[in-house]
Order: sequence, then structure tokens, then C-alpha cells
Amino acid sequence: MQRRTPFPASLLYMTAGQLSVQIIELLLIAIPIASISWTVTHEELFREPRQFCERCSREAPRLVTRKFFYVFTCEYCLSHWITAMFLVMTRFKLVYDGWRGYFLALFALVWVANLYMSIFGRLRLDIKRERVEIKGVEHEVEQKTQSEHEERKAA
Repeated sequence: MQRRTPFPASLLYMTAGQLSVQIIELLLIAIPIASISWTVTHEELFREPRQFCERCSREAPRLVTRKFFYVFTCEYCLSHWITAMFLVMTRFKLVYDGWRGYFLALFALVWVANLYMSIFGRLRLDIKRERVEIKGVEHEVEQKTQSEHEERKAA
């Protein structure tokens, strides 16, 4: 009877350098996946096609058609398909050789790409909030300056 190891056998033969290279590739390949997913689902550049897809995802008569168009409105859903395309282009595998390496890479890349998009979304929200706060302070200073100027004129 053969004894099974509790962790992937390929890790037994993998050096720390090889694993480090795979992790770096994982982090790097996830960047364009996140960028494309975010741009298609959020940015003004694709607003009209996205609105068309939103309308079709609500109003199409067939379930398959609605789900197809929904993919282009959801960054999480779209990131799976973009990741699959990147795996075909790059042949990136994680830990295992063969289909298991592709399977693991697919979900690891999706996870990292969505982590990047979450960080980016939070950063944009913070920047927008700061801009609104700055405009509010500028407006208060402007009003205060005007009222002081009017008081000086009246005196």
C-alpha cells in the first residue's frame, strides 16, 4: 500500500526559488487581469457597452443570454474569463504540472486579481472622499472670506 503525502508531491521536488518564481508570476499576471476586469466593468470608456449589457442581462428572454451579458457587468465574474484567457496565453501553472496546476492557477489568479480590484476600489473611494472634503473646506473658507469682506465694506 502506497502512503500519501499530506501536501502536493510536486512541492517535494520544487525548490524554494521555483516556488518564489511562481508566486511572483502569480502576483504579476494578476495585475493585467484586474486592470482589464476593472476597466470593462467600471470605467467611463466602456459605459455604453456596459449599459447595453446591463439592459440585456435584465431583459433578455433566455437565461443563458441574460447570464452571458451579466458577465460583462460584474468584475468578479469577468475576472474568471479573463484569467482563463491569460492561462491559455501564458500557460501558467501553480504548484502542480498538468490540469491541476491550471485549475489551481485559475482560482489563485482570480483571487489575487479581485484583491487588487478591492484595494483599488477602496483607494479610489478614499481619494474621492478627500476631494469632497477639500471642496467643502474651500467653500467654507470662501464664504468666510466673503462675509469678512462684506463686514469691512459695511464698516
